[in-house]
Amino acid sequence: MNKIEASELIINNRGAVYHLNLRPEELATTVITVGDPDRVKEVSKHFDKVEYSLQHREFISHTGYIGSKRITVLSTGIGPDNIDIVMNELDALVNIDLENRMVKNELTQLMIIRVGTSGSLQADIPVDSFVTSTHGLGLDNLLNYYQHSNNEEERALIQQFVSHTQMEAGFSQPYICSASTAVMKHFVEGFHQGITVTCPGFYGPQGRVLRLGLTNPHLIDRLTQFYYGNHRITNFEMETSAIYGLGRLLGHQCLSLNAIVANRISKTFSKDGNAAVENLIQKALSIIVNI
Repeated sequence: MNKIEASELIINNRGAVYHLNLRPEELATTVITVGDPDRVKEVSKHFDKVEYSLQHREFISHTGYIGSKRITVLSTGIGPDNIDIVMNELDALVNIDLENRMVKNELTQLMIIRVGTSGSLQADIPVDSFVTSTHGLGLDNLLNYYQHSNNEEERALIQQFVSHTQMEAGFSQPYICSASTAVMKHFVEGFHQGITVTCPGFYGPQGRVLRLGLTNPHLIDRLTQFYYGNHRITNFEMETSAIYGLGRLLGHQCLSLNAIVANRISKTFSKDGNAAVENLIQKALSIIVNI
């Protein structure tokens, strides 16, 4: 097994991974990710005790306890490019010996749960409701930089999706990964479930028109109308597919929970998105402490 060179995995002068500024002992094996750095404290305010509070750039982390459950909450910033950093550095913290720069013989599995906001693509999923992502379907191209494969159902879903949306070669090749069923089974009551589409941007990639025209102006309608068996697309955002894809490749259990703050079908937006997120945080934590 080859040593990982200094240029490939950057360790700062306090022995922490570069972007997250975390050392192995400062990370719990249960990790909650949030996009907004300000949301970290909104999660950790529910902790009984905070052990570590760290920050580098947009990556803020608080590690502490609720009862005997040790949890890290970490801000990722927005988008799949940041998720590439977060997932690889989280894995490095538990599965690479940072001193000798070698992959460990015994690997550790993290439970990584995203608590974020999202836009609904179905009329029956209103603002202020919650969605559990059964799959992350990526339009962002990130996972295509890594060797990956799909099971039979996922291959069929992607084939049907490409045919239905008529996505042309100018777009990235879509990919799909499923959630951890072992974690998802705990998040059923009070949650809608469905496929979450991950986009590489907020405006054009999510069908918003300001001053620029779109190459696929009917994409939103086609996402809403997509069905395959019992599967449908419920919502879209900017991180889930990257978390699911890299999580699977690295051997971690991942789940994405979404507070719906906009409904693109009814053209409505939550009157109090912060309250919706707070409700999701409380609900998620009440479940996580018992897993």
